[in-house]
Amino acid sequence: MYVTLCEVRYNSGMRPTYLEVNLSQLKQNLDNIRAKVAPAKVLVVLKANAYGHGVDGVAPFITPFADYIGVAIVEEGIHLRKMGITKPILVMGGTLREQLPDFLDYDLTLAASSLDLLTAVDQLAQSTRKQLKVHLKIDTGMERIGVREYEAEPLIEKSLACSQFVRIEGIFTHFANSEVSPSYIEETASGEEEEILRTDIVPASLQLERFQEVLSIYEKRSVPHPPIRHMANSGATLSLPESYYDMVRPGVLFYGVYPARDIEKTIDVKPAMTWKSKVVYSKVIKPGRSVSYGSLWHAEAETRIATIPCGYADGYFRRMTNQGRVIINGRSYPQVGRVCMDQFMTNVGADDVQVGDEVTLLGNGITPEELADWAGTNEYEVMTNISARVPRVFVGGVQ
Repeated sequence: MYVTLCEVRYNSGMRPTYLEVNLSQLKQNLDNIRAKVAPAKVLVVLKANAYGHGVDGVAPFITPFADYIGVAIVEEGIHLRKMGITKPILVMGGTLREQLPDFLDYDLTLAASSLDLLTAVDQLAQSTRKQLKVHLKIDTGMERIGVREYEAEPLIEKSLACSQFVRIEGIFTHFANSEVSPSYIEETASGEEEEILRTDIVPASLQLERFQEVLSIYEKRSVPHPPIRHMANSGATLSLPESYYDMVRPGVLFYGVYPARDIEKTIDVKPAMTWKSKVVYSKVIKPGRSVSYGSLWHAEAETRIATIPCGYADGYFRRMTNQGRVIINGRSYPQVGRVCMDQFMTNVGADDVQVGDEVTLLGNGITPEELADWAGTNEYEVMTNISARVPRVFVGGVQ
């Protein structure tokens, strides 16, 4: 559900739990990223419902300011085309051969992750006499999809020999650990901090080296105009300027969240989403009374319990039971009792919290990192798991 702020203020029938998305903040984040990486282009990642922000509201606003759009699956690209988005769209995930006609029908750019797939692309393009744009996917250490760097030469050779109907527009790889150091600090039994070498981590520097070796194939063959080179994700955009090449691909960073807690914040970004609700029930309970399923929390004294119309079906994780906090009337209160599918309860003590009072679940001092800690997950999952049944409300962003 996608509505404007005016509808929230005046449409009494709208659900009181909603996600407010500040489009102006997203634009500011993009501007700050672009200033850092210039002259490299910026691909804005709109996969997973724009990281939970609501692609139907984010995409029409932000695409005029982006150089390229990135999605994970072909259905996401088709959805954007049906919305009227005309910017180039790279489908970055794996693709089956039977999905290839969709790339032609909707002018989507394919990530060619194998020699067989590229061959199939060439055959289809020739048979239909329609042009299909391709970015070659190189695996330099992620081991997800893509041709490994030491097997990349046949793929590049094939790309140079493709028919006129296949346009090899780009070549890219993806970091596995751009925000992680090969060593980390761990507290020992004696309380002292010790640096532990992680031999299982593929360093970002090694992936850079491997990708550069692949790119040198173009130099050896004196290719006059090599394709667009891109590698930098959010972490690398912050800390590895040597990985910018021709284009960067900020994901979570564009939405105002840093990809790691201890990464150097070289670009100023701020979160654009605020998750809000309202109290739907408020009552005083007696000492010893339990709250919610399983009776996991009991009142030690007479206290007021406020019920919030949001639950794990909305993305407020059940794992946050007796862990989370919310803000009501400017004050922070603990979530108590098991989080239900559609509601959860908070202990507001002796405060006069009443039905209709505004509640903040995320934002205004509650960070995605905190929700992630309460749920035992990461910020990415927090944002992308906010359910589609939570209305997205878009503010700012007047062009």
